[in-house]
Amino acid sequence: MDFGIAGKWALVCGASKGLGFGCAHALVREGVNVVLVARTAGPLEAAAEQLRAEAAVAGNPQVLCVAADITTEEGRATVFASPQGPGVDYDICVTNAAGPPPGNFRDWDRQAWLNALDGNMLTPIALIRAMADGMAKRGFGRIVNITSVAVKAPIGNLGLSNGARSGLTGFVAGVARSDLAARNVTINNLLPGYFSTERLRATIEHAGSGTGETLDTLLERQCATIPARRLGDPQEFGEICAFLCSRQASYITGQNILADGGAYPGTF
Repeated sequence: MDFGIAGKWALVCGASKGLGFGCAHALVREGVNVVLVARTAGPLEAAAEQLRAEAAVAGNPQVLCVAADITTEEGRATVFASPQGPGVDYDICVTNAAGPPPGNFRDWDRQAWLNALDGNMLTPIALIRAMADGMAKRGFGRIVNITSVAVKAPIGNLGLSNGARSGLTGFVAGVARSDLAARNVTINNLLPGYFSTERLRATIEHAGSGTGETLDTLLERQCATIPARRLGDPQEFGEICAFLCSRQASYITGQNILADGGAYPGTF
């Protein structure tokens, strides 16, 4: 299927590894020009080189990268002012930032909450604010927020993430149904369950600390709770993201798309 987005420009955050890289990979394979953003230059450039090899067989879209902390005002200014992408009119934005650390709610002070909100609620809102009107003016826009299954089924030791991501979900529910929808700008949330990422391993290892069990054993136990009986692959997550960015997905907006192998047990 031709997604109809070849030649468009996408900003993909947290793109050096994991789910962000999976999304960037899928978009490049669709012929989308991609600007990758992550904090650390070395891994980011390595990711870009890998994607440039893919681009050679996908019509040679451009793959650029900017090392910056997208969760800060300074980082966002760097991204939009970078020599690699000044004046780029983004058609697609994939918001993504590392989730806050797991822990006990009794240990989280005000600053811990502010950091969580900055990374997982206020940053996506700032990016939407920066891009949505330009997208609407041009008559095409796709914004995909990588959030978490935790907004539907909160995870006990991830209270910072549960709270911040739920706040973003509420904001998107309103803004996606504003005048943007009539101008072909869609905003959706993509909710990953258990995918094979460094973040997942750290979360599961923290949850199982003190049990004496190995990480492999903990992962096997987790897989046994998933109807698909496996962890998700970041590449298949990226392909869902690419579909949400397609012309075919123009009638999907304000939704929370769950990708979890059937683990969430609810009807709604």
